[in-house]
Amino acid sequence: MNESEKQKMQNYSFPLLEKGTETPPPFDNLRTMAEWEEIQALTITWQGFPGILKRITRAAAEETTVIIFSENPSDTQSYLLSNAAGGPLNSLENVQIVDAESNSIWMRDYGANTVYGNRVDTLVLVDWIYNRPRPDDDVIPEVLADELGLELYTTTAAPNDLVNTGGNFMSDGQGNGFASALILEENEPANPYNVTAKSEEEIDDIMSAFQGIDPYIKMAPLPYDIINHIDMHMKLLDEKTLLVGFYPEGIADGPQINANIDYVVNNFTNTFGENFEVVRIPMPNSPSGLWPDDNPAGYYRTYTNGVFVNKTFIYPSYREEYDTTAARIYQELLPGYTLVPIDCDNPGENIISLAGAIHCITHSVGVNEPLLIVHNSLNDTEDTSNPYEVVAAIEHKTGIASATLHWRLEGEENFNLVEMGEVETNDWSGLIPSQEVGAIIEYYVSAVAENGKTQVRPIVAPDGFWSFEVQGTVTSTEFEELVVLSEVYPNPATDLVSIPVFTERNLETVIYLADIAGKLVKQVYAGKINGDRRISLFVSDLNTGVYQVVVEGEFGRKATPLLVR
Repeated sequence: MNESEKQKMQNYSFPLLEKGTETPPPFDNLRTMAEWEEIQALTITWQGFPGILKRITRAAAEETTVIIFSENPSDTQSYLLSNAAGGPLNSLENVQIVDAESNSIWMRDYGANTVYGNRVDTLVLVDWIYNRPRPDDDVIPEVLADELGLELYTTTAAPNDLVNTGGNFMSDGQGNGFASALILEENEPANPYNVTAKSEEEIDDIMSAFQGIDPYIKMAPLPYDIINHIDMHMKLLDEKTLLVGFYPEGIADGPQINANIDYVVNNFTNTFGENFEVVRIPMPNSPSGLWPDDNPAGYYRTYTNGVFVNKTFIYPSYREEYDTTAARIYQELLPGYTLVPIDCDNPGENIISLAGAIHCITHSVGVNEPLLIVHNSLNDTEDTSNPYEVVAAIEHKTGIASATLHWRLEGEENFNLVEMGEVETNDWSGLIPSQEVGAIIEYYVSAVAENGKTQVRPIVAPDGFWSFEVQGTVTSTEFEELVVLSEVYPNPATDLVSIPVFTERNLETVIYLADIAGKLVKQVYAGKINGDRRISLFVSDLNTGVYQVVVEGEFGRKATPLLVR
């Protein structure tokens, strides 16, 4: 908020207005869309950063309709056709400019979310109470719903009056939702939004009733992220992969981000019942070397703040020193996608100085009646004798007419086609023949609905695909120590802490917190550990002071200090 808005907040009345239907969508099996699914529109608000917005429009219009909310449509159109910011757009065919008032550029925060009834049937929009005193922004979801002829459902009436913000929300498309603890703070007793106080359980119930979110995973606040939005340090790339920003050791929010992600991996599984896969991407400092925890603070530069637009991924860039690394990581993680970096740190258009980037200023609208394909991509294997089964959950409102598995060996030009069969309701299966050690198999899945609609997964296939390798026997690695207890992080700590433990083999362990004299304060974990683990510990209920984190077992006792403040 700017200073004027901070003054307004002192006497502002929330919710700002009544809009849409203030009861949950009346459908079974509600499902909030994942960002990598097929979309019919990308929405932006024409405010403040025309060069960045034009570059987003140029890239997105190659894939879908771009809906621009503008207070002066003729000026916006003129700028899109001018020589500024890379020259005129080749065509405005996929650009729809809507005359609408607005207060800010932050479309992600106040835009509405795509939700489907019966998983793939009825498309509706769901909107929360926006956590800013910006009444024109708060009306944009209603304008969008009218433009597209969609029903809008809102959490604006008690007992479902929920304050939330889009930059602090992500969905895997299968019911898993992610947020920071900001969602709890903004709806707690004595909140500044005039909404009824809610427990975490009550918030979870609202997200389930309006969006089908369950579980709703929440992470501890980050000390140096002034807006506390998760899109500033993480990105869901698919149902099983979390892209997470990292800082050099001990810098800024690095320790707390690491602890938060350990908490997620330790306590939750992806939709396939497996641990989430975590991939890291750098968080850049300023050209002068400043980080967010310096004084003066460096901007919260992040590469995770990007947006999927069908077969294109648009993300922020800063300077070549870091950009080349980020580009390589995205090329490896998103093969087949058109990758579009947009400079968010240019003089005059350094939007990152306002704690936001590409994801923050865009929002997506899913297609009507999507053809949904969900598949747990195959891991590397040592099996050279049995075929490799590919199972995909495939759904469409009209039913599925056929599904096909496409596979080839790396280096081959053409894919082999295997007709998939429905083995259970919505589950389709196909087999890839067994291969010799060293073979790398590339594959994707396609489907045709009964009404003729087609879809592939990954959405960029055949340019992009999944792959796995047939490997030889893996030899074990020797370790000098039976158990390694590394330094806990963050340290000092106020809330969530991670305890890194490594065991050479499967060992019974007890992990506990002791005071400085060695007296038991809290048992943390009891059970077997095999390999690398990050055990989560909450310390917000403890008194300030120095403690010991202790690991005990047949191997003896190991301890490391922890300062709680």
